[in-house]
Amino acid sequence: MSKETPAYEEWKVHPVKTEAIVGKIKEIIEDLKGASTPEEAIKAVKAYGKYGDKVGDNFATISLKYTLDTRDRKNIKNQEAIDKAMPEVQAAALPYAEAVLASPFRADIEKKFGSLYLTMLEYQVKSFSPEVVELSQKENDLTSKYDALKSQAVVHFEGNEYGLCQIGAFYGDPDRNRRKAAHDAAIEAIDRIAPELEDIYDQLVKIRNEKAHRLGFASYSDLSYFLMARYDYGRKEVEGYREQIHEIVTPLVEKMARNEAKALGLKALSYEDIGVYYPEGSPLPEGTTEEKVARAQEMYDKMGEETGSFFRFMVDKHLLFLDAKPGKALGGYMNYFPVKKCPIIFSNFNGTSGDIDVLTHEFGHAFQSYLARNIKIPEYRCPTMDGAEIDSMSMEFFAWPYMDLFFKEPDKYRYQHLAAAISFLPYGVSVDEFQHWVYDHPEASKEDRREAWKAIERKYTPYRSKAYEGAGYLGEGLRWIMQGHIFSSPFYYIDYTLAQVVAFEFLALDRKNHEKAWKKYAKLCKMGGKYPFQHLVTKAGLVSPLKEGALKKVMSPVKRILKETEEKAYRG
Repeated sequence: MSKETPAYEEWKVHPVKTEAIVGKIKEIIEDLKGASTPEEAIKAVKAYGKYGDKVGDNFATISLKYTLDTRDRKNIKNQEAIDKAMPEVQAAALPYAEAVLASPFRADIEKKFGSLYLTMLEYQVKSFSPEVVELSQKENDLTSKYDALKSQAVVHFEGNEYGLCQIGAFYGDPDRNRRKAAHDAAIEAIDRIAPELEDIYDQLVKIRNEKAHRLGFASYSDLSYFLMARYDYGRKEVEGYREQIHEIVTPLVEKMARNEAKALGLKALSYEDIGVYYPEGSPLPEGTTEEKVARAQEMYDKMGEETGSFFRFMVDKHLLFLDAKPGKALGGYMNYFPVKKCPIIFSNFNGTSGDIDVLTHEFGHAFQSYLARNIKIPEYRCPTMDGAEIDSMSMEFFAWPYMDLFFKEPDKYRYQHLAAAISFLPYGVSVDEFQHWVYDHPEASKEDRREAWKAIERKYTPYRSKAYEGAGYLGEGLRWIMQGHIFSSPFYYIDYTLAQVVAFEFLALDRKNHEKAWKKYAKLCKMGGKYPFQHLVTKAGLVSPLKEGALKKVMSPVKRILKETEEKAYRG
């Protein structure tokens, strides 16, 4: 990466001065409007990108510190400041987009920055307006409250207190009674905050629906395709894709669930059994966090010089925030800091195989940011959400040959990992279909939403629907309240499933020809976001999941790999 990147301890947060930011943006807009030559117009566009990097870097630093400790008053104050500032900055940026699109040098700008750059600005103009600033501020405030509620929830189990991430360490316990008790303790904790979470979502739906109407859209569902930058596909393609999952993957997952129950000596799975594939419990990685990081370093060194040196850079600069802690936000993510010229990896290690998933998944995101670091146009460095997840999910499979570094029985991990990835697809499209339903029915009551979720769950994952009966919020049609994306990043979820299907393509190819698979992967990462999702995939020589018949083609070799890994796992 960059020698000038400071270690995390040296990172500083700068006060959020919204007026100054807005003033600088206005200054750049005036320069653009006053340009008398193509060169002057292009200079203004470059200045806008450079300043956006500066502001974005500071905002990302504030958000990182907040997610590391959501209880710290200074962090809360700073996060509240950017929650308020971001919509105002968006509103100030709108005239910039309009000025570029109306510029007499538009053709010159397009030649320099590409037609996609102008398309991005067109989507920006259509999806935002000063009229929705106040609504967006309220939306940001509610999502921050949602994150805080979950991160600060306390689970009482076996005389100790745990966070919702930490309790997950017991979900794969070989003692069925113990893992049931752990699940029940978590359910009790979530049930306590469920009414408040439902209230938050109810407010979010109303706010987002109002935003859509003010922007001239029939529903927030329609607006979301612009917000999610889905440049080369729409609702029709997504609906067709979801049906492919229902027809091809749902039956396979139901069969897998029956096999899972059989392996555990059960007639059917209950909620405490889902995701547990072996009577002796789920395979657990060995070692402390420090030891896992050291083994990850060994893995990336073996994978290649570039991956090895990059991971070493992240370790040396203290850019890995891995352990679960009280007050730390849930989940995991990667973020890139353009001024500091580096990414970070945030997660919540809890001693399960999920720790290793993070070290591969989020590293895939980080590695993409590294390979695309020299792209000068900021908007092109990172793919859209659907494309970005290909980088992370594919890296999980490229790491398969090295799982012996982390597990005593790596074959068991590999089967569990693949089975979970396949099982995720129907759930992922359930989340998408649910959100479409919600925003297409903004007048629906909380009970209506619960019933809609139940119906969708029965459609895509019947085995889960049966397993959740009587299990608190799970059985009440409220499993979705724990899916943070639904609250904080609406409609950002089917992206994972699209990317997972492409990652399966990499898995199959890697087993045939590693060099060819890695070459395609590196090419994909280096392209960043220069192309829309489907174009990006085809440019890398892969099949778009949205193409009719794609699921059948992709899942055929995956089924064979599943069978092979299953035999090795249970034979061991």
